[in-house]
Amino acid sequence: MDTTAEHRAPARLRATPSWLITQTATHASRLASEAFDTVGARRYHYALLAALEEFGPASQAELGRRCAIDRSYVVEAVNGLAENGMAVRTPDPADGRRNIITITEAGERELRKISERLAEAQDKLLAPLSPAEREQLAQLMARVLDHQTRG
Repeated sequence: MDTTAEHRAPARLRATPSWLITQTATHASRLASEAFDTVGARRYHYALLAALEEFGPASQAELGRRCAIDRSYVVEAVNGLAENGMAVRTPDPADGRRNIITITEAGERELRKISERLAEAQDKLLAPLSPAEREQLAQLMARVLDHQTRG
């Protein structure tokens, strides 16, 4: 008796990209959460640090837009980063009502540490794929996401 067949979803589902994406996302989320937990980080912290490193200092509103994070969560996450010395807030010289957030050296070190753990999680998730297939999958998924999020 083929025990693997007993645990497989129906072929109709396995041929549906939206179903496959959802099922894979569940595993991806679990692996990423485990990676973040190993270094005491959170997804929002990683996203904000990555945006600050790549794009430079930004307002909280801009960070929220770039990372697709609700404004209230951005405030909470930036508070945590600032409290731990990973980012600093300074008044925006162009608009005193706004703060500009900047990554610190400690934030850059933390980002590297989180990135290493996250890379390990990606390796676990994508283990059956070659490096070229991984790159192709990322490109295709980015293209679908870009199409869905165009305003």
